[in-house]
Amino acid sequence: MRVLFATSEIYPLVKTGGLADVAAGLSSALQQLNHEVTVILPAYRDVMEHLESVYEVARTREHSCGVERRVRILRAESDSGVNLLLVDIPGLFDRAGNPYQDEQGNDWWDNGERFGLFSRVVARVALNQMALDWTPDVVHCNDWQTGLVPPFMRLFASDSVRRPRTVFTIHNLSYAGKFSYSLFAGLGLPDAWWNPDMLEFYGEFSMLKGGLVCAEHVTTVSPTYAAEICAPARGFGFEGILQQCAAQGKLSGILNGIDTEVWNPARDPYIAYPYSLTKGRVAQKKRNKEHVIHSLAPARAQVDVVAPLLGSVGRMVEQKGADLLLKAIPLLVEESDANFIILGSGERIYEKGFTALARRYPGRVFVRIGYAEDLAHQIEAGADMFLMPSRFEPCGLNQMYSLAYGTLPIVHATGGLKDTVVDASAANIAAGEATGFVMQKATLTELRRCMGHALELYRKPRTWQKLQKNAMLQDFGWQRSAVAYLDIYKSEA
Repeated sequence: MRVLFATSEIYPLVKTGGLADVAAGLSSALQQLNHEVTVILPAYRDVMEHLESVYEVARTREHSCGVERRVRILRAESDSGVNLLLVDIPGLFDRAGNPYQDEQGNDWWDNGERFGLFSRVVARVALNQMALDWTPDVVHCNDWQTGLVPPFMRLFASDSVRRPRTVFTIHNLSYAGKFSYSLFAGLGLPDAWWNPDMLEFYGEFSMLKGGLVCAEHVTTVSPTYAAEICAPARGFGFEGILQQCAAQGKLSGILNGIDTEVWNPARDPYIAYPYSLTKGRVAQKKRNKEHVIHSLAPARAQVDVVAPLLGSVGRMVEQKGADLLLKAIPLLVEESDANFIILGSGERIYEKGFTALARRYPGRVFVRIGYAEDLAHQIEAGADMFLMPSRFEPCGLNQMYSLAYGTLPIVHATGGLKDTVVDASAANIAAGEATGFVMQKATLTELRRCMGHALELYRKPRTWQKLQKNAMLQDFGWQRSAVAYLDIYKSEA
């Protein structure tokens, strides 16, 4: 089967979140199952600087928002051997900064045009209108940045040519790609589509809605999240459309996988002391703890490296429970011997709050603002517990990384967190099923209860080691997820 995978990022070329890991992991897993996969993404400046061999395979011109743009299609190959197509529109993508924001962290003012035109070009590639002599069987689109691919394919398709089927994956429904009518018109979309049954969304234009209403099948990244977004509390206004999708059998929840080669404590090049389930787990985790703490601890700080270490890696935003952590950490520092290590960036109020905690408790709380792939791996290897009290979480990857590293996650029972972590209740421990600690509500009280329970069990080495073993035995590789996606591709082909 030939699959065109449309995405705005892919690891390791460009990454701002889990989508990059999914694009890399799923495309590689599909290829390992002997299917032909081509990933198409914008030719960002950073991507072009990191690729060694890139060559042009097609060029054209497209009009958008009153401007004629020169467009080139470039071909390259990823480190994992997956074929890449790069949409080169220099005026829109040859910029410093990340895919969506400038170097000051502000959204690009023309993001709508950037990804609207990208989607239009992807549609032409999918329909073999760029003289590539290659037509996919399925086009797999991801999030609002590619939400207009299915509508444009419908618009451009010829009755005499078979149109590839489309699958649209929601990675986070809260990012709807909402813009004004002027952009809708500027992208050349039919005025008849400005209605609630198509692309108009409460007086605005939603690119994500284009994927929901025009794709043959809609997926999201965990079974629980697929159910949650059909209700108003998590539907962000799309719950009616999603309920229709579910009723028609065109909505599925498929749990993301993780790259078990990249996230493997036995072969992780980023960690100082590799370990496995059968070799050096307890001793090496302690050595990794010492290593990561000393890499961040201020000079002359007195640090108890034997004490339990709780880690967190992620965006510092309300959705991720950053406010709960800011309230809980000082309480636990005062009440226990626990230490904390935090890596991430996000809203300024939270960045300043965590930085202030590190200054207040220099030997207990260690903070790095920003993101560093090596440090993320080192935290997973060195921490005893991983904090992930997200208010909602479509899937989450860090809790799966944590399980693989025997770093027991503390999570809220939502989305993929609920689907992947089994609470360390007495019954689950007795049954040999417990892998972490689960909050039933995203509240400070519940977070403190879970953290307290985790610290209590940490002081019972035999029980703790059993929990670690349960966690590390879990299989969250991409193969199972890839097979589930293939079933959908084949049913839609």
